[in-house]
Amino acid sequence: MVSLSLPYGRCEAETAGTIAFAPNAFIRIGGDGEIVLTMPYVEMGQGTYTSIPMLIAEELEVDLKQVRLESAPPNEKLYANPLLGIQATGNSNAIRGAWKPLREAGATARTMLVLAAAKRWNVDPVSCRAQSGAVLHTPTWRSLKYGELAAAAAQIPVPANVALKRPEDFTLIGTPAKRLDTPAKVNGAAIYGIDVRLPGMKIATLAQSPVFGGHVKSVDDRAAKAVKGVSQIVRLDDAVAVVADHMGAAKKGLEALVIEWDGGPHASLTTEEIFAELEKATLSSGAVAQNIGDVEKAEASAASKVEAIYQVPFLAHAPMEPVNCTVHVKEGGCEIWVGTQAIARAQAAAANAAGIPPEKVAVHNHYLGGGFGRRLESDYVARAVQIAQHVNGPVKVVWTREEDIQHDMYRPAFLDRLSAGLDEKGMPIFWRHRFAGSSIIARYLPPAFKDGLDPDTTEGAIDLTYALPNLHVEYLRVEPPGVPTAFWRSVGPSHNVFVTESFMDELAAAAKQDPVVYRRALLGNSPRAKAVLELAAEKAGWGDPLPERVGRGVSLQFVFASYMAHVAEVEVSKEGVVRVRRVVCAVDCGTVVNPDTVRAQIQSAVIFGITAALYGNITLKNGRVEQNNFDDYKMVRMNEAPAIEVHIVKNSEPPGGMGEAGTSAIAPAVTNAIFAATGKRLRKLPVDTIALKQAT
Repeated sequence: MVSLSLPYGRCEAETAGTIAFAPNAFIRIGGDGEIVLTMPYVEMGQGTYTSIPMLIAEELEVDLKQVRLESAPPNEKLYANPLLGIQATGNSNAIRGAWKPLREAGATARTMLVLAAAKRWNVDPVSCRAQSGAVLHTPTWRSLKYGELAAAAAQIPVPANVALKRPEDFTLIGTPAKRLDTPAKVNGAAIYGIDVRLPGMKIATLAQSPVFGGHVKSVDDRAAKAVKGVSQIVRLDDAVAVVADHMGAAKKGLEALVIEWDGGPHASLTTEEIFAELEKATLSSGAVAQNIGDVEKAEASAASKVEAIYQVPFLAHAPMEPVNCTVHVKEGGCEIWVGTQAIARAQAAAANAAGIPPEKVAVHNHYLGGGFGRRLESDYVARAVQIAQHVNGPVKVVWTREEDIQHDMYRPAFLDRLSAGLDEKGMPIFWRHRFAGSSIIARYLPPAFKDGLDPDTTEGAIDLTYALPNLHVEYLRVEPPGVPTAFWRSVGPSHNVFVTESFMDELAAAAKQDPVVYRRALLGNSPRAKAVLELAAEKAGWGDPLPERVGRGVSLQFVFASYMAHVAEVEVSKEGVVRVRRVVCAVDCGTVVNPDTVRAQIQSAVIFGITAALYGNITLKNGRVEQNNFDDYKMVRMNEAPAIEVHIVKNSEPPGGMGEAGTSAIAPAVTNAIFAATGKRLRKLPVDTIALKQAT
């Protein structure tokens, strides 16, 4: 018997099957040719699971469907968002953060595969090229699939610098790719955090102190324990949980509990008190966020002056999937199943609650049924672990809709004072803006809060697109007593753009000028902003006649590194009811990865923003949040949704953010349109239909 191995034959194939090619933290290619992307971002409806793989597939020269995704484990050293410094999906910067690193990851793998093929053929690598998941030797038309090259490529030193494809050579980036996650979401195969099912798993739901900072005084759980399916009651310092065989039993048990609460120091807190404190704060100077020119000197020479006070409320996230987390506390460790925007923080929160090192916590991340910033927080993870420590086996803790709204972490409330001076022609010669409210960054990322300022709270209030010769902006950090605040879709700009674009409209009205013409005159130094303004106005038919009680309003912004203009067409009935009939958006977000995703993001953000503008309002009475479900914390319904048009300006600038920009742009467009239709200026959100009825 003679045994032999041909070069690059069976031994190479066996080696290729056991050695994966993993040139970096993001890509792994096995001997079977499967390409796995370790996804550092999460999918919560924004299309990340399609757009991010497009970056890898473009540089790796493979079809998008050839890339399989795995969620990245908690590892901030490998998977931190380069723009945030932490492992998180938020701030509309998944594409911005991934644009260079993930393209480089794909290009590095491609380069090494080409080198491996050239070495095997003993040819110059320049004569080889990657195409459709294989390396081709152009002169001889020989080819080797990536799987056949994986083991050899794994032995090649990782090159320090690789050439990225030129934009003119893109074949995938910029094309309307179909969402990779759609089939699983349509056929029900997609697993969200709330869908997790484990052998022997219990379901729990809870009641937390209705006053933030309150405590459990006493509990009568006899009736709850008598509910069929209820297995135990878990009492914590500020919450009580009912553990049962299924959610129905858990909810019945919760309703049967008789709990006496100690409200604590915030038991008499009201929304009015909070806004009174904000208004008082704005009477004093704050941290200077931006100063241009000499406002004091310009004020003395103003021909006329405009002043206004604006106010925006607390807002809840209210995602369709209420927060939830499944936990199994074991001896010496803990395992959690969750949908989170910040997996490393979720791991740390679970570890802290369980009193174990983070490496003892295994985290399984899932699809998110809405994030909007709520799932950047880990309070619900820690709470689930606290409950699970009292349960033998795995337990899924699901918050009811009422608990989700009344114990959210809210978009901060703000109060703003503005003044501006106009010259003889009605153009602004100074702009002064002072506002007070919570700083989320100061709590969430303390190093980024410096000298009384943070980049989130001031975004949209500074670095305006307009050429204002004298500008002064101040911010005062005022934390509401007992009310937790957190990131909410478009956060700082959701407040600041409403204020600045509404006030700019006030200046145009004071100058008796058309709002679009007025803005355009101030955009000589911002051609990209001017382009989106003119495009939106053109497509919306700005200036065309409208029926009685219908008006158009415009807004313009540069936030999340994208330029965007909205024109809203709004009808106001004699009863004061507002209907947004049509929204036209023009956007310049630099290089577009997937135009379908851009449009979808803007459409969803517009609906989200209209919801907030018309209905969004979290109020407190006796320390308690008054809203509790979708009957009193309303969403825009299908019959209320406007026609939405999206027009994309193409250019080759680096990508800007898209997930949140549409939300911050829509509110001022709507309220400016209401002014055009009724002559009533709204400086407070949500829209006051009673005031509009009285105005008619």
